[in-house]
Amino acid sequence: QVHLVESGGGLVQAGGSLMLSCTISGSVFSINAMGWYRQAPGKQREVVAVVTSGGSTNYADSVKGRFTLSRDNAKNTVYQQMNSLKPEDSATYYCHANVVGSHLRPFVIYWGQGTQVTVSS
Repeated sequence: QVHLVESGGGLVQAGGSLMLSCTISGSVFSINAMGWYRQAPGKQREVVAVVTSGGSTNYADSVKGRFTLSRDNAKNTVYQQMNSLKPEDSATYYCHANVVGSHLRPFVIYWGQGTQVTVSS
C-alpha cells in the first residue's frame, strides 16, 4: 500500500521560511513526477512545484525565485524550501505523486493528507 507522508508547515511571519517534505511509503516501480499543490479557502487547488523523473522542475509563477523543490531519489522524498513567504502563500499544501506500482502497470496518482501553511502579515 502506497502512502504519501508529509511533514513541515506551520505558522510563520511574512518574509520567513518553511520547509515541507514528502516521502512515498510503500513499494513503487517508478516515480513519474512528484511535487506540491496548494489550496486556499474558497479557491481551487493549484500546482506549486513539480519535479519529473527526468529532473525537470516546474514552478508556479507566483513562487518562482522564492520556492525550491528538490528530491532525494534514494529516499523517494521531495523537499520544498519556501523562502520570503507572503500572506498569500497561506493555504493547505498537498503532496502529489504520479507513480507506477509495478512493471507494465498504469500510473496512479496519490495525494497526501495536506499540511497547513499560514503566513501572518
